[in-house]
Amino acid sequence: MLIRGSLVALAVALVSSSVSAISPGFPYGSQKVRGVNLGGWLPWITPSLFDNTGNDAIVDEWSFCQLQQRNVASNVLQSHWNTWITQSDFAAIAAAGLNHVRLPIGYWAWDVSQGEPYIQGQLQYLDMAVEWAGQYGLKVIIDLHGAPGSQNGFDNSGQRLDYPGWHTQSGAVARTNAIIKTIANGYAGNPSVVPIISPLNEPAGFYDEMMGTIKQYWYDSFGNIRYPYGTSQQSDTVVLIHDAFKGLSYWNDFMTGGDQAWPGVAMDVHIYQMFTLDQVAYSDDQHISAACSQGGALSSFHLWTIVGEWTPAATDCAKYLNGRGRGARYDGTYGGAKYTGNCAAKTGNGANFSPDYKTFLRKYWEAQTIAFEQGAGWIQWTWKAENADDWSYQAGLKYGWIPQNPSDRQYPGICG
Repeated sequence: MLIRGSLVALAVALVSSSVSAISPGFPYGSQKVRGVNLGGWLPWITPSLFDNTGNDAIVDEWSFCQLQQRNVASNVLQSHWNTWITQSDFAAIAAAGLNHVRLPIGYWAWDVSQGEPYIQGQLQYLDMAVEWAGQYGLKVIIDLHGAPGSQNGFDNSGQRLDYPGWHTQSGAVARTNAIIKTIANGYAGNPSVVPIISPLNEPAGFYDEMMGTIKQYWYDSFGNIRYPYGTSQQSDTVVLIHDAFKGLSYWNDFMTGGDQAWPGVAMDVHIYQMFTLDQVAYSDDQHISAACSQGGALSSFHLWTIVGEWTPAATDCAKYLNGRGRGARYDGTYGGAKYTGNCAAKTGNGANFSPDYKTFLRKYWEAQTIAFEQGAGWIQWTWKAENADDWSYQAGLKYGWIPQNPSDRQYPGICG
């Protein structure tokens, strides 16, 4: 049994006694999640902030804070936090018929120690986001996007590494658990606005040696989020665990039992079609077919299943998508990729996209949302982007490949 320590008694109580069903602030499973990520804010992945440093060694938030004068880095971050997402964005998101925002934020907003260079100040913006969401009837998913030591080695975890250190560094998992307890306790009284917490984004389950730590952490997170008061009293906060890149079938027997044992657990999957050489070479029809094929697995999984990241973009052409200083598979500038096409035609300013490309983006957007709504719903990455309109919900609304009402379909039979 994976559950250890202080959670043993809780686990036994959960399994052996009658546990009341959760009553979250959103009817997951009966109403579809339709939302956007507030990517590039807390933390940021905005190319100009890297470029303006003039230092090619700055590739993530760690090095941004470490390799330039602290007051310079702090001023730039503060300006970015103040302007990248504002109250008007929440108004526009609600006006677009969406009901959720997923807010990625790094652990360092709560805890900087052991010589870590990160600059703090993000929490006031998290509080503002929750306040604005409440004003406009939106739900917030607080997503811990980076953990101490990095849970995946990706730059978006805060620190780009050749190998993640979260599961091996002394105290890293304990620090992460403490942060989740703080988040859960802080928002347990506001389930109508913060009905769901994602305790860790994209842990690197493609390293098999990490899976024991990841599974234990999901069990710990259940206790931390569903029981934040230090008593037997439950919260109404949903625990959104990630599939760790293993696919849904890997988790078929995980946290089974529904309301009898593990109430209030949902599964987060991220579905992209541009991060392998095969996928980036798909034809338009192959992209659409692959999207449609996802629906069956999503609909049959035993937990509420939300596609927490996806995009109408079908290439990896967006600047620094693969990391600063790295190219794109699509145009053959990344790794050993061969040339598939011209990136200039696939990303950048949507005003320059061809009519045929915009038609594809609309078809692909519809195919994905139709398929993903066979599960519990979807959250597109991202609301806005810097000169990568193929990824931007805001730009899609402006240029017409995303409908103002997400229920409107030009191609309702696209998935057959």
